[in-house]
Amino acid sequence: MTSYATSSAKAEMSELRRLKSLLPPELQSWVTVEGTTEVNPSLIRCEEIGKDQVEIQIDLVKWDALAMDQRNLLFWHEVARVQNDTIPKDGWEMAALAIGLGGAVGELWVQDGLLLVLAMALCGVSGWRLYQKNNGDKQVKELLDADEKAIALATRFGYSLPNAYKSLGSALKTLVENTPSKRQRSRYEARLSALKRSANKAKAKSRDGDSGEL
Repeated sequence: MTSYATSSAKAEMSELRRLKSLLPPELQSWVTVEGTTEVNPSLIRCEEIGKDQVEIQIDLVKWDALAMDQRNLLFWHEVARVQNDTIPKDGWEMAALAIGLGGAVGELWVQDGLLLVLAMALCGVSGWRLYQKNNGDKQVKELLDADEKAIALATRFGYSLPNAYKSLGSALKTLVENTPSKRQRSRYEARLSALKRSANKAKAKSRDGDSGEL
Protein backbone atom coordinates (compact mmCIF):
# COMPACT_ATOMS: atom_id res chain seq x y z
CA MET A 1 0.00 0.00 0.00
CA THR A 2 2.82 2.36 0.94
CA SER A 3 4.63 1.45 -2.27
CA TYR A 4 1.52 2.30 -4.34
CA ALA A 5 1.09 5.66 -2.57
CA THR A 6 4.74 6.52 -3.16
CA SER A 7 4.51 5.51 -6.81
CA SER A 8 1.34 7.57 -7.25
CA ALA A 9 2.92 10.63 -5.62
CA LYS A 10 5.97 10.33 -7.88
CA ALA A 11 3.76 10.07 -10.96
CA GLU A 12 1.85 13.21 -9.91
CA MET A 13 5.05 15.19 -9.32
CA SER A 14 6.36 14.02 -12.69
CA GLU A 15 3.18 15.22 -14.42
CA LEU A 16 3.34 18.62 -12.71
CA ARG A 17 6.96 19.04 -13.81
CA ARG A 18 5.98 18.04 -17.36
CA LEU A 19 3.20 20.62 -17.44
CA LYS A 20 5.50 23.34 -16.14
CA SER A 21 7.77 22.61 -19.10
CA LEU A 22 4.80 23.40 -21.38
CA LEU A 23 4.57 26.96 -20.08
CA PRO A 24 5.86 29.57 -22.54
CA PRO A 25 9.20 30.97 -21.30
CA GLU A 26 7.68 34.41 -20.66
CA LEU A 27 5.26 32.91 -18.09
CA GLN A 28 7.57 30.53 -16.24
CA SER A 29 8.71 33.03 -13.60
CA TRP A 30 5.23 33.97 -12.36
CA VAL A 31 2.88 31.08 -13.23
CA THR A 32 2.99 27.89 -11.12
CA VAL A 33 1.28 24.52 -11.61
CA GLU A 34 0.00 22.57 -8.59
CA GLY A 35 -2.37 19.73 -7.72
CA THR A 36 -5.52 21.01 -6.06
CA THR A 37 -6.42 20.16 -2.47
CA GLU A 38 -10.06 21.28 -2.74
CA VAL A 39 -13.05 19.00 -2.16
CA ASN A 40 -14.89 18.24 -5.43
CA PRO A 41 -12.65 20.54 -7.48
CA SER A 42 -12.76 21.55 -11.12
CA LEU A 43 -10.60 19.51 -13.47
CA ILE A 44 -8.35 22.51 -14.09
CA ARG A 45 -8.57 26.20 -13.28
CA CYS A 46 -6.46 29.33 -12.79
CA GLU A 47 -6.34 31.49 -9.70
CA GLU A 48 -4.57 34.73 -8.94
CA ILE A 49 -2.76 34.05 -5.65
CA GLY A 50 -0.94 37.33 -5.26
CA LYS A 51 0.29 40.37 -7.13
CA ASP A 52 1.86 39.16 -10.39
CA GLN A 53 1.46 35.51 -9.37
CA VAL A 54 -0.93 32.98 -10.90
CA GLU A 55 -1.45 29.32 -10.03
CA ILE A 56 -2.92 26.70 -12.38
CA GLN A 57 -4.63 24.11 -10.18
CA ILE A 58 -5.35 20.58 -11.40
CA ASP A 59 -7.40 17.67 -10.07
CA LEU A 60 -4.74 15.05 -10.75
CA VAL A 61 -7.12 12.12 -10.18
CA LYS A 62 -9.48 13.19 -12.99
CA TRP A 63 -6.53 14.45 -15.03
CA ASP A 64 -4.93 11.02 -15.09
CA ALA A 65 -7.94 9.60 -16.98
CA LEU A 66 -7.25 11.82 -20.00
CA ALA A 67 -4.87 11.09 -22.87
CA MET A 68 -1.69 13.16 -22.90
CA ASP A 69 -2.65 15.18 -25.98
CA GLN A 70 -5.99 16.01 -24.36
CA ARG A 71 -4.21 17.16 -21.20
CA ASN A 72 -1.81 19.31 -23.16
CA LEU A 73 -4.52 21.22 -25.00
CA LEU A 74 -6.65 21.72 -21.88
CA PHE A 75 -3.56 22.97 -20.08
CA TRP A 76 -2.78 25.43 -22.89
CA HIS A 77 -6.37 26.64 -22.72
CA GLU A 78 -5.73 27.73 -19.12
CA VAL A 79 -2.37 29.22 -20.12
CA ALA A 80 -4.21 31.19 -22.80
CA ARG A 81 -6.63 32.54 -20.19
CA VAL A 82 -3.64 33.79 -18.22
CA GLN A 83 -2.20 35.43 -21.34
CA ASN A 84 -5.60 36.98 -22.16
CA ASP A 85 -5.95 38.23 -18.57
CA THR A 86 -9.38 36.60 -18.18
CA ILE A 87 -8.74 34.59 -15.01
CA PRO A 88 -10.84 35.23 -11.88
CA LYS A 89 -9.50 38.12 -9.81
CA ASP A 90 -9.85 38.75 -6.09
CA GLY A 91 -13.50 39.80 -5.82
CA TRP A 92 -13.73 43.25 -4.25
CA GLU A 93 -17.09 43.93 -5.87
CA MET A 94 -19.23 41.97 -3.39
CA ALA A 95 -17.54 43.61 -0.42
CA ALA A 96 -17.95 47.05 -2.00
CA LEU A 97 -21.63 46.34 -2.70
CA ALA A 98 -22.20 45.36 0.94
CA ILE A 99 -20.37 48.48 2.17
CA GLY A 100 -22.32 50.69 -0.21
CA LEU A 101 -25.69 49.26 0.81
CA GLY A 102 -24.79 49.52 4.47
CA GLY A 103 -23.69 53.11 3.98
CA ALA A 104 -26.87 53.96 2.08
CA VAL A 105 -29.06 52.64 4.87
CA GLY A 106 -26.99 54.51 7.45
CA GLU A 107 -27.16 57.81 5.56
CA LEU A 108 -30.91 57.47 5.13
CA TRP A 109 -31.07 57.26 8.91
CA VAL A 110 -28.95 60.38 9.52
CA GLN A 111 -30.23 62.10 6.34
CA ASP A 112 -26.84 63.16 4.92
CA GLY A 113 -27.54 63.68 1.21
CA LEU A 114 -23.94 63.83 -0.05
CA LEU A 115 -22.87 60.65 1.73
CA LEU A 116 -26.03 58.91 0.53
CA VAL A 117 -25.15 59.79 -3.09
CA LEU A 118 -21.59 58.50 -2.61
CA ALA A 119 -22.85 55.24 -1.07
CA MET A 120 -25.31 54.69 -3.90
CA ALA A 121 -22.57 55.40 -6.47
CA LEU A 122 -20.39 52.73 -4.84
CA CYS A 123 -23.31 50.31 -5.08
CA GLY A 124 -23.76 51.13 -8.75
CA VAL A 125 -20.11 50.64 -9.70
CA SER A 126 -19.69 47.39 -7.79
CA GLY A 127 -23.04 46.06 -9.05
CA TRP A 128 -22.06 46.79 -12.66
CA ARG A 129 -18.70 45.04 -12.20
CA LEU A 130 -20.48 42.00 -10.74
CA TYR A 131 -22.85 41.93 -13.72
CA GLN A 132 -19.93 42.11 -16.15
CA LYS A 133 -18.04 39.35 -14.33
CA ASN A 134 -21.06 37.00 -14.32
CA ASN A 135 -22.33 37.79 -17.81
CA GLY A 136 -22.74 34.41 -19.51
CA ASP A 137 -22.10 35.60 -23.08
CA LYS A 138 -18.91 37.36 -22.04
CA GLN A 139 -17.66 34.28 -20.20
CA VAL A 140 -18.31 32.02 -23.19
CA LYS A 141 -16.49 34.43 -25.54
CA GLU A 142 -13.49 34.40 -23.19
CA LEU A 143 -13.47 30.60 -23.28
CA LEU A 144 -13.65 30.52 -27.09
CA ASP A 145 -10.83 33.07 -27.38
CA ALA A 146 -8.72 30.93 -25.03
CA ASP A 147 -9.38 27.84 -27.19
CA GLU A 148 -8.13 29.70 -30.27
CA LYS A 149 -4.98 30.75 -28.46
CA ALA A 150 -4.52 27.21 -27.09
CA ILE A 151 -4.39 25.97 -30.69
CA ALA A 152 -1.73 28.57 -31.48
CA LEU A 153 0.27 27.53 -28.41
CA ALA A 154 0.07 23.89 -29.46
CA THR A 155 1.56 24.71 -32.86
CA ARG A 156 4.26 26.71 -31.08
CA PHE A 157 5.17 23.55 -29.16
CA GLY A 158 5.35 21.37 -32.27
CA TYR A 159 1.77 20.22 -32.99
CA SER A 160 0.50 20.37 -36.53
CA LEU A 161 -2.64 22.50 -36.86
CA PRO A 162 -4.94 19.51 -37.62
CA ASN A 163 -3.57 17.56 -34.64
CA ALA A 164 -4.02 20.53 -32.34
CA TYR A 165 -7.70 20.85 -33.34
CA LYS A 166 -8.19 17.10 -33.09
CA SER A 167 -6.66 16.88 -29.59
CA LEU A 168 -8.67 19.77 -28.16
CA GLY A 169 -11.85 18.52 -29.81
CA SER A 170 -11.30 15.06 -28.33
CA ALA A 171 -10.73 16.57 -24.88
CA LEU A 172 -13.93 18.63 -25.07
CA LYS A 173 -15.96 15.61 -26.23
CA THR A 174 -14.69 13.66 -23.21
CA LEU A 175 -15.64 16.52 -20.87
CA VAL A 176 -19.13 16.75 -22.41
CA GLU A 177 -19.63 13.01 -21.83
CA ASN A 178 -18.35 13.05 -18.24
CA THR A 179 -19.75 16.31 -16.87
CA PRO A 180 -22.97 15.94 -14.83
CA SER A 181 -23.60 19.69 -14.44
CA LYS A 182 -25.93 20.81 -17.22
CA ARG A 183 -24.62 24.38 -17.13
CA GLN A 184 -20.98 23.35 -17.35
CA ARG A 185 -21.75 20.74 -20.00
CA SER A 186 -23.47 23.37 -22.17
CA ARG A 187 -20.31 25.48 -22.04
CA TYR A 188 -18.20 22.55 -23.19
CA GLU A 189 -20.71 21.94 -26.00
CA ALA A 190 -20.53 25.60 -27.06
CA ARG A 191 -16.73 25.41 -27.11
CA LEU A 192 -16.82 22.20 -29.13
CA SER A 193 -19.20 23.68 -31.72
CA ALA A 194 -17.07 26.81 -32.07
CA LEU A 195 -13.93 24.69 -32.36
CA LYS A 196 -15.46 22.65 -35.20
CA ARG A 197 -16.33 25.86 -37.08
CA SER A 198 -12.82 27.19 -36.56
CA ALA A 199 -11.26 23.90 -37.73
CA ASN A 200 -13.41 23.93 -40.89
CA LYS A 201 -12.34 27.51 -41.64
CA ALA A 202 -8.68 26.59 -41.13
CA LYS A 203 -9.09 23.55 -43.40
CA ALA A 204 -10.77 25.63 -46.11
CA LYS A 205 -8.05 28.29 -45.85
CA SER A 206 -5.34 25.64 -46.16
CA ARG A 207 -7.09 24.12 -49.17
CA ASP A 208 -7.39 27.54 -50.85
CA GLY A 209 -3.71 28.16 -50.21
CA ASP A 210 -2.77 24.86 -51.82
CA SER A 211 -4.94 25.63 -54.84
CA GLY A 212 -3.29 29.03 -55.18
CA GLU A 213 0.14 27.45 -55.29
CA LEU A 214 -0.97 25.19 -58.13
